[in-house]
Amino acid sequence: MGLVLLIIIWLITIISSYFFVARTWWFPVGASAAAASIDHYFTVTLLLMGIVFVAAQGILGFFAWRYRDRGTSSVAHYSHGNDRLEIAWTALTFILFVGLNLMSSSIWASERFRPAQPGAVQVEVTGMQFQWYFRYPGPDGKFGATKPELIDPSIGGEGAVGLDATDPASKDDLVTGTMYLPVGREAEVILRAHDVIHSFFVPGMRFKQDAVPGLAIHMHFTPISTGDYEIVCAELCGLGHYKMHGMLKVVSQQEFDAWLAARESEKQ
Repeated sequence: MGLVLLIIIWLITIISSYFFVARTWWFPVGASAAAASIDHYFTVTLLLMGIVFVAAQGILGFFAWRYRDRGTSSVAHYSHGNDRLEIAWTALTFILFVGLNLMSSSIWASERFRPAQPGAVQVEVTGMQFQWYFRYPGPDGKFGATKPELIDPSIGGEGAVGLDATDPASKDDLVTGTMYLPVGREAEVILRAHDVIHSFFVPGMRFKQDAVPGLAIHMHFTPISTGDYEIVCAELCGLGHYKMHGMLKVVSQQEFDAWLAARESEKQ
């Protein structure tokens, strides 16, 4: 039985490791300025954790075989453990986790704590069961005021975010169900949630952040490739969570300007 357990454990280890090495299920192609660095640190983490996983599973299989039932009886030996060994692997685990955190913290912090660059495209993203809404400030560069009591998802558009029509800054605000961004230009994203916690996740941009009711969370990223990129909600937010999808269209600056102009003319 010990030999069977050893074979099963090692087979599971080899097969599961193969799928990671072969990248059978992997990320989509990175399309943001930070994607290459994020992928690098993910690969480093996966490699180090993979070594630990394979070593642990290898030892587990060996122990299952080494200490199998041999059909003989013997007096059990009780061990209090090895303090030096426990201190060593606890210290190594601490160094590994803290080290990985410090290595990647600058990338994580750069999208959250560093202010967006001047001239960044501002987009307010509002999560609402079960839809994403995207608001642009218009030519005046200012977002109009919103009021919770004005929110009415049934009418969509400005009503979905509760835009206050009495505020002069709201006259040129654009609210859409599809997010547009120009390529090569930083986007400042202001995340909001109307009802419950949502998570704004764009796999192609390696961008994910919770949207929390009552908070306006400022982050930023820079798309570097044109194309269509799926937006999903990565936080269980209700029975319709599975259908909370959106689309990010990254276009040239000229196409982005033309899109904004077309939407502005539609409002007039």
